[in-house]
Amino acid sequence: MAKIPKQAMSAGLIVLGAIIVAAIMIALRQPPEMQELPKQQLLVDVAYVEKETLSIPVYSQGNVTPITETTLVSEVNGKVIEVAPLFEAGGLVEKGDLLLSIDDRIYQAEVKRAQAAVATARNALSQEVARARVARDDLKKYPRKYSSQADLDRALRKPQVEDARARLDSARADLEQAKVNLDRTHIRAPYRGLVKARMVDLGQYVGTGSQLGQMFSVDRAEVRLPIPADRIPYLDLPDSRHPEYQPEVVLENELGQLWKGKIVRTEGVLDARSRVLFIVAQINDPYRLNSQGEPLLAGSFVKAKISGREMTDLIALPRNLLRAGGQVWVLDEELKLRNRQVKTLKTEGDFMLVSEGLQEGERVCLSPIPNAVVGTQVEINTSQVSSDLHRQSIQSQGGEQTQDKLTQGALTVGRNGAVQ
Repeated sequence: MAKIPKQAMSAGLIVLGAIIVAAIMIALRQPPEMQELPKQQLLVDVAYVEKETLSIPVYSQGNVTPITETTLVSEVNGKVIEVAPLFEAGGLVEKGDLLLSIDDRIYQAEVKRAQAAVATARNALSQEVARARVARDDLKKYPRKYSSQADLDRALRKPQVEDARARLDSARADLEQAKVNLDRTHIRAPYRGLVKARMVDLGQYVGTGSQLGQMFSVDRAEVRLPIPADRIPYLDLPDSRHPEYQPEVVLENELGQLWKGKIVRTEGVLDARSRVLFIVAQINDPYRLNSQGEPLLAGSFVKAKISGREMTDLIALPRNLLRAGGQVWVLDEELKLRNRQVKTLKTEGDFMLVSEGLQEGERVCLSPIPNAVVGTQVEINTSQVSSDLHRQSIQSQGGEQTQDKLTQGALTVGRNGAVQ
């Protein structure tokens, strides 16, 4: 048997010793300490619910029309002999101003003939009265018996007196008619207003019923505004029971100029096709003849903001919080997400108005949470009151204009009155 060399044996012993030492070290080594990783907290912003009393304006649009518009017509025949300088389109005339004159010579002659007829009838009546007086005196001197009252009346000439008196009344009526016709040869403004159009010229012959011109009043103007049926509950509108209800309205034309007015009446009937109620806004002194400011021209297209009735227990929240199915996230006492069904008014813009579903003091989650599920644990990052959030948004976006956006989108009505 061959002998193992000493060098090989020494190397083997060294390797074996190293293996034994390594095994002992591995056996004696402490296992690494297992450390639990901290859970990542989900931070959210919340708003504490605070109910408010808010007035929700309703928006509409329409065209400005004068409250009174008149077509002037001739009531007599004749030639136009005079036209007033202000009787032109755009001319401002006062009540009673002479607009034009028609040749009145024929009508002056008729007045004179009627006056003569009155004088003749008056003389005839005087004569009959005198004859009746003589007959009555004769009857007193020489009493006679008559078979009937009619015979006595004839003897006293009562029928003749009554006939003469009737002729005088008729002559006086003819004189009055002649004077009226003479006065009708002078066309005067029936009220203070603007001339819209003149339809005749100097020297033109006109007949009874001929149109002479058009004018409209400037003391007041109206705007007919369509209101959808679902917006009507937001307004206190005048009716037979509450004529004192006259909500304020602000009108804005296409140049951004503003006018104030009031809702004075409704038409009282819902349009069968568009389901809108037409209400009428009235503006005093639209042409600013008695006040300062820009005139509101007849025919202008205007947008209208109508003051709504005050509604209590409303909660203003950002609109983007509303999820499918009309739900929002709220936090329970353990800071876990819970679904809450809410009822909102039909408003659009940056904010929505919640009328049901939330209680005072509840915490509504303001932060978007992708793939969130009911029961998700969260931590509060920042908090504020819902009414303060609403107020800050209004101030940061231009004050009252932002407040208007709460409901501006809820009503879009075309110029023809159709809801779009």
